[in-house]
Amino acid sequence: MKFKTTATSLFLVLVLVMGGVSPSHAADALLINGAGATFPYPIYSKWFAEFGKQHPDLHFNYQSVGSGAGIRQVSEMTVDFGATDGPMTDEQLKASKQKLLHFPTVLGADVPTYNIPEVSAELNFTGEVLANIFLGKVTKWNDPAMASANPGVTLPDKEIMVIHRSDGSGTTYIWTDFLTKVSPEWGQKVGKGTSVNWPVGLGGKGNEGVSGLIKQTPYSIGYVELIYAVQNHLGYGKVRNRAGHFIKATLETVGEAAAGALKTMPEDFRVSITDPPGEAVYPVSSFTWLLIPEEVKDPKKRKAMVEFLKWMIHDGQAYAKDLSYAPLPKEVVMKEESAISKIK
Repeated sequence: MKFKTTATSLFLVLVLVMGGVSPSHAADALLINGAGATFPYPIYSKWFAEFGKQHPDLHFNYQSVGSGAGIRQVSEMTVDFGATDGPMTDEQLKASKQKLLHFPTVLGADVPTYNIPEVSAELNFTGEVLANIFLGKVTKWNDPAMASANPGVTLPDKEIMVIHRSDGSGTTYIWTDFLTKVSPEWGQKVGKGTSVNWPVGLGGKGNEGVSGLIKQTPYSIGYVELIYAVQNHLGYGKVRNRAGHFIKATLETVGEAAAGALKTMPEDFRVSITDPPGEAVYPVSSFTWLLIPEEVKDPKKRKAMVEFLKWMIHDGQAYAKDLSYAPLPKEVVMKEESAISKIK
């Protein structure tokens, strides 16, 4: 038994040394734990790595478990910060064991992604058709409503397999928020939320799980954050906006969606930008937020989190575009500079 314990200890020492970290340094490192949204996980991973290079005594441990779990954990004070793509409700804020602040980080988009083996075209979707697919009312790819939005495309006479999130998810909040705005029937029967009672379909855990299911399921459709469609080489369609134009999700069209909300953005940053006005806006766009306690009792953690937030809204934004996120508008950055001072 002594040999096994010694061997394990030596192995851990070797791992730390080979990774450039001495055992004593690792023991002294400040660990900040977070949990939440999968939607921004690629950019958060990049940020924590880059910020960590400048602060080798600091380590972020972020669990990509979905917005619902992130809200629960930070509200229960089991993690140092949370992350969500759907702003917390008044009821959730009131139920939290600590006062939480919302900090927008980047802008992203939900895209309708699909796997139709014999179709390589970029499909068009109206909000009404998307709502009816997820309600189980449009069941075939060659449904007349799909055909009319895609002239010249031969759509197969195949059943549509609907894929949705199985976990509490900000990506789901964005998707259902949009469907609620464009379909009264969806609003009445299902509504919006990080978790809803899906009328049809199979569930996948996280953006990763939904992407995987779509990739392996012919004739399926689902919704994922843009970067997951790009990284997994999944086809994704254009969505008709309020002005009647079919728009593809790009950094520019997602940024346009935020522009209309800037004048009316509340002080706590909780705002929806789905289905906004504008000729060139992509209508299924959203901010994503970090949830930071207003009071951080550990002075070292407070200092580190404040420094990270300041870095994030300035230097960190330079990493957004390469990962298919739109950077924050300068007006939001200015508001956040002031809001950071509320952390005490």
